[in-house]
Amino acid sequence: MKPSEEIAMATIIEMKNVSKRYDDGFEALTNLNLKIESGKFYSILGPSGSGKTTVLRIIAGFSDITSGALYFDNQNITDMPANQRKVNTVFQDYALFPHLNVFDNIAFGLKLKKRPKEEIKEKVANALEKVRLPQHSDREISELSGGQKQRIAIARAIVNEPKVLLLDESLSALDKKLRKDMQYQLRRLQKDLGITFVFVTHDQEEALALSDEIFIMNEGKIIQNGTATDIYDEPVNRFVAEFIGESNIVDGVMKVDYSVEFVGKTFECADAGMQQNEPVHVVLRPEDLDITLVDEGKLTVTIVSQMFLGNHFEVNAVDEDGNQWLIHATNSVSVGQKVGVYFDPEDIHVMRIGESQVDFHNRIEEYGE
Repeated sequence: MKPSEEIAMATIIEMKNVSKRYDDGFEALTNLNLKIESGKFYSILGPSGSGKTTVLRIIAGFSDITSGALYFDNQNITDMPANQRKVNTVFQDYALFPHLNVFDNIAFGLKLKKRPKEEIKEKVANALEKVRLPQHSDREISELSGGQKQRIAIARAIVNEPKVLLLDESLSALDKKLRKDMQYQLRRLQKDLGITFVFVTHDQEEALALSDEIFIMNEGKIIQNGTATDIYDEPVNRFVAEFIGESNIVDGVMKVDYSVEFVGKTFECADAGMQQNEPVHVVLRPEDLDITLVDEGKLTVTIVSQMFLGNHFEVNAVDEDGNQWLIHATNSVSVGQKVGVYFDPEDIHVMRIGESQVDFHNRIEEYGE
């Protein structure tokens, strides 16, 4: 491994057994452990109230810790003031100063540090180049579009050369088309700068599109972390499976390794490590289900409804036991029609009920899947 690769993989932020409890007794974080490596794009994803913004505020120094410790580059910074931390934050509303033009907004932090005028001018110009708005230095904030404001907020953050950039729901105010464009811009910018981005969002598609690694949070705890592919293909429990993407989840029983029973039939699968006859949850993603002839399918369903979504038909169906199925089909079907549903063994994901990420990875490691 090259020295530069070793640096890139070094842990830059670590939270150890961090809890955050408010005066009214509400516990926003519970014994949370988290590691963030240098030079990667991370997303913290979860529903409202899951604790994701609290994590960001603690890293930034805007919120204190009830118990536990926060480390930055192996230094305990739990009690370090926010203005001394090598992080900058881009807020949801951008927090730009409306009475200052673009240049003065970006230069604000440098001026507070009393940097030389020529240095400020050079760094502001460089930051504007990075966000691809080099001709906007003299523009007023009121003259900017939503996407331009977002990029100016990022320029103001990166001009101070932080080691970590924190982004708090910073795309949520944009319309769908502009939001998609800014996703590409953020990913490109992170690669160009080579610094760590920590992005808080409740938008699962955004997290999947942007991230090297995702932390899924709920009720003040990290439920699962890993790459987008890992989390989508191998959710550790029902909460993750339902929160990330669309899923068909039915109750099942593990028969033996690589064999599971659900909807009254036994199917070959690719999972193992459970007890024989153990109740499990079975997940089948709608894009992994193919509509075929009844005698060629593994299940028989009746079409209830369908909707054309441009690149596929979203089909709702019900099987003979009353289970609802969502299918992403390439061809149109007729409401009331009986069809077969085909899937491969590796499309079946079996989850132990109540399984934690530690238990899941121990099982995967033991069975070599």
